[in-house]
Amino acid sequence: MTSQVSSPAESSANGSAGKAGSGAEAIGAVGAAVVGEQRNPAGVKDVRRLDRVIIRFAGDSGDGMQLTGDRFTSETASFGNDLSTLPNFPAEIRAPAGTLPGVSSFQLHFADHDILTPGDAPNVLVAMNPAALKANIADVPRGAEIIVNTDEFTKRAMQKVGYDASPLEDGSLDGYSLHPVPLTTLTVEALKEFALSRKEAERSKNMFALGLLSWMYHRPTEGTEKFLAAKFAKKPDIAAANLAAFRAGWNFGETTEDFAVSYEVAPASTAFPAGTYRNISGNLALAYGLVAAGQQADLPLYLGSYPITPASDILHELSKHKNFGVRTFQAEDEIAGIGAALGAAFGGSLGITTTSGPGVALKSEAIGLAVTLELPLLVIDIQRGGPSTGLPTKTEQADLLQAMFGRNGEAPVPVIAPRTPADCFDAALEAARIALTYRTPVFLLSDGYLANGSEPWRIPDVDELPDLRVQFAQGPNHTLDDGTEVFWPYKRDPQTLARPWAVPGTPGLEHRIGGIEKQDGTGNISYDPANHDFMVRTRQAKIDGITVPDIEVDEPTGTANTLVLGWGSTYGPITAAVRRLRAAGQPIAQAHLRHLNPFPGNLGEVLRRYDKVVIPEMNLGQLAMLIRAKYLVDAHSYNQVNGMPFKAEQLATALKEAIDG
Repeated sequence: MTSQVSSPAESSANGSAGKAGSGAEAIGAVGAAVVGEQRNPAGVKDVRRLDRVIIRFAGDSGDGMQLTGDRFTSETASFGNDLSTLPNFPAEIRAPAGTLPGVSSFQLHFADHDILTPGDAPNVLVAMNPAALKANIADVPRGAEIIVNTDEFTKRAMQKVGYDASPLEDGSLDGYSLHPVPLTTLTVEALKEFALSRKEAERSKNMFALGLLSWMYHRPTEGTEKFLAAKFAKKPDIAAANLAAFRAGWNFGETTEDFAVSYEVAPASTAFPAGTYRNISGNLALAYGLVAAGQQADLPLYLGSYPITPASDILHELSKHKNFGVRTFQAEDEIAGIGAALGAAFGGSLGITTTSGPGVALKSEAIGLAVTLELPLLVIDIQRGGPSTGLPTKTEQADLLQAMFGRNGEAPVPVIAPRTPADCFDAALEAARIALTYRTPVFLLSDGYLANGSEPWRIPDVDELPDLRVQFAQGPNHTLDDGTEVFWPYKRDPQTLARPWAVPGTPGLEHRIGGIEKQDGTGNISYDPANHDFMVRTRQAKIDGITVPDIEVDEPTGTANTLVLGWGSTYGPITAAVRRLRAAGQPIAQAHLRHLNPFPGNLGEVLRRYDKVVIPEMNLGQLAMLIRAKYLVDAHSYNQVNGMPFKAEQLATALKEAIDG
């Protein structure tokens, strides 16, 4: 017999760039809604159907929580659920074992409908040790399930994180559904037939946990089994041991009496347009977008980069794609990286440099040089908590003003920002379009939340991608008074104000480059005050004249007097919060910026329609400052800089207060 419980429907659409779906993020409650329960014969466990679940794996940074979460995510994506993830790990390569600073976690939100965030709070916490429990328990709502590895709850391990008594025995967890599981002991017992030391066997306990959770939520197993075989292909004994631990975890869930129920979350069959999908992280989507840009422009792709968290994965990925004309250079420092990329741009390649905020500071002089040379260059900044070294593995949006103004002199640069991990692909193509069309360096501002988070991505058909091909200068473009035909490197296209792109070695196109001011047209060195004034204003006019789409407003009722304006990775939490408010009957308008310099041409008119404008940001109000200065509107900033993304409920509360005045 199956009993049905209605799932609350979303009251509004997801906006112009969103996916269609029911959107149960409109529900204010944290827990997943039970949408059905299958009663089975005696001896067979019940199966409950849910519409969404939030799981957090947490343990020591050596416990393999990121790998565990990644594998669970991959199987969930292959099953067809919509999903969103939030990896969270220490900056240290190996923080002290069993300590709070050493806790690593991976949160996954998956559903049978369209979702936008990794979730506010977990329905299930897997805690591999006392530190993981203590670091995460404040986020876990009462009634949630907690699976703990009891083997790690020794007196010394608990004292290390400040537990005077065992939380498993003192009643402090009575409000939760607690599942004490000796994960380490069970793993070692499952692997006793293998010629492994106890320490080696214990390393597979994350696979035991993965197997248990895979059973609980009916996840496919074939992909993980193939992954383990491939990952440890050169160590067949280790591969077999991990596979045995994974299967033992599954069998434990099937046979133990502690887990009387398993759960099903159906595929999101109506959430996505038709097509082929894969799970993708923001950094991987960026890398693929850059490869696609090179192919669509029919240009070699050159990355000059210095490894820096959280941008290094782009370098790692692009280094795999030499077959697409990609060349990667791991430089000795940030300045060398951008210098090489700028040199490649001068030579006719699509030049790219990747970094984070501290690296942008080091590259600033070379970015100014690119502004003066007027060459296409992509500067990809994966923002992280700052200033200085700051919080290397945490997220922030605090590099906006640095991207806008962080160079000497008047050096305007276009700035764009993706909104979701999958959107990083399209943002890379858009950045390339602007750079190639207008001969300018372009900033692309992603952040750690997008870079490491993941979601389903529809693989586009090649014929859907923009044509980015450019025409190099072929010969003389100016006739002197005496009739002589010459090449002027700073003679501009009247529509775009872009100068010609002349590949070195082309006969007749010899010209001078460098950082000293150029004479208009000829490109000769010029110290003339009037010429400098003209060149500065012309470079600014070129950026101001970049064609960008109008901003679209999501306002179903047409009665809202409050607009919430966002940019970058705040899109998911803002949209989830807006859904909750609309489900509660609150009218509110939403708009989201991709282009931050120049702003969309209709932005001023949009802002003036509303009595109140609220701008949530993971900084201290940088976009709000720009909006107030340019449009003279009383934009209110709502911000946080704690290294974590906004929670939907937090934003919904703040926006409700703004609506109520």
